[in-house]
Amino acid sequence: MAKVGLAGIGAGAATLAYALWEAHQFTLRSIRVEVLAPGSRPVRVLQLTDLHLTPTQQDKMAWVRALADLDPDFVILTGDLLGHMDSVPYLAKTLEPLNGVPGVFVFGSNDYWSPKTVNPFKYFIKNREPVMSTRRLPTDELESELLNAGWQSLNNERGRLRVLGNEIDMRGVNDPHIRLDRYDDVAGQFDPEASLRLGVTHAPYLRVLDPMATDGADLIIAGHTHGGQVCVPGYGALVTNCDLDGKRAKGLSRHQGAALHVSAGLGTNPYAPVRLACPPEATMLYLVPRSR
Repeated sequence: MAKVGLAGIGAGAATLAYALWEAHQFTLRSIRVEVLAPGSRPVRVLQLTDLHLTPTQQDKMAWVRALADLDPDFVILTGDLLGHMDSVPYLAKTLEPLNGVPGVFVFGSNDYWSPKTVNPFKYFIKNREPVMSTRRLPTDELESELLNAGWQSLNNERGRLRVLGNEIDMRGVNDPHIRLDRYDDVAGQFDPEASLRLGVTHAPYLRVLDPMATDGADLIIAGHTHGGQVCVPGYGALVTNCDLDGKRAKGLSRHQGAALHVSAGLGTNPYAPVRLACPPEATMLYLVPRSR
């Protein structure tokens, strides 16, 4: 029995060491999505989400800065960008090479409240209520930096952009995970003449996805789930930290008539800095015209 116990401890330690290592194996995922109106010019969209950036994460900062070399046409930031009270200047420096590229952003809970020390196993409790820190992050400073970079806020707002000749009709919500979403403020049919009808949210809760799709979104972009963060090889995510099913915790799927993309994101809670069978990622979405 002692040998079995020692073997179990050894296996657990090895798994933990691997999960700590995997959390720094940043990956670029590329996906082709047929969502543009026929005759539209293809658009390369870089989605960044869930950086949970802290001032010491130099490897992550360098990796994200290098993504500008891909020359994206459009940038979407889907929230939880901060991981520390002092992160805003570091985030601004990280995103600086992308300044001037057309883009939009929404916020997640960790753009408002600093991370809280919690039992990491509570993450696997389905339908749990979020427990937030009482320490407020510099959200106004973050928003000013993003606006100064030339990006539009879609926090319970509508927007419109022209990218490579394509008219993009957009709307988004503030973070549903902490009930800041106000979809009624932006509800209504998307412009049927737009080249792309785009919905953006940090957390992919059904109460947001459903009306976006009903209103005619071609594409809905989200983050928040971390792809499950700790996954079972061959099975996938155990939880999504919202009411989206685990099979759609990351990647491209369908939601009613819309394409839905959920990114596994680039970070972790600083108090649980592990990933297993779910490496951190950014995504380049190659948007192309629909075949019909």
